[in-house]
Amino acid sequence: MKRIGKLYFRYGTMGSAKTAMLLTTAYNFEERNMPYRCFKPVVDTRDSKNVIRSRIGIERECSWIYPESNLYDEISAMQFSDGSYPGWILVDEAQFLTSEQVDQLARAVDDFGINVLCYGLRTDFRTHLFDGSRRLMEIADSIDEVKSTCSCGRKTIVNARVNSQGQIITEGEVVEIGGNERYIAVCRNCWRNKKIEQSRNGQLQFE
Repeated sequence: MKRIGKLYFRYGTMGSAKTAMLLTTAYNFEERNMPYRCFKPVVDTRDSKNVIRSRIGIERECSWIYPESNLYDEISAMQFSDGSYPGWILVDEAQFLTSEQVDQLARAVDDFGINVLCYGLRTDFRTHLFDGSRRLMEIADSIDEVKSTCSCGRKTIVNARVNSQGQIITEGEVVEIGGNERYIAVCRNCWRNKKIEQSRNGQLQFE
């Protein structure tokens, strides 16, 4: 009987421990001798080597995903001598996948009976869906939110981009890699109120 796989998407704002969850899952697979592989889009250049690293300091080796990568072909090449495949594929920063690559993952799930677990952001700093996230929202078998809390107590929704003075930036390139010095996760209400305050003071930033 053919094994049935699923395509999962777990999304959350920056700092919601998505990567830590992925790495913990990988550790659990290792403890149970369950074959798996980790992937990450190469657009995240904060690490010079091919690793997935959490802010809490743990890491795992991964394979780079390039814009031209065909993930279906790469997963197809992982077939073991007995005809089986790794049971799980773990993808970090899945928002940077292309729509075509998400479709390739879905096809691999259906054809090979594997499970693909994608972690990533839902929206960019302008609150618009990333292409990869949009396609995952459209076709994933299971979608879960990794929740975190704004300083006001509400749920974080917005990955706000800020400058060195902590002022919110509303325009610029969609992809700009950065950490706590460049982004803060806030609720929609705080994001809106901060923009209103900056606009009144003539401080709304454009880049």
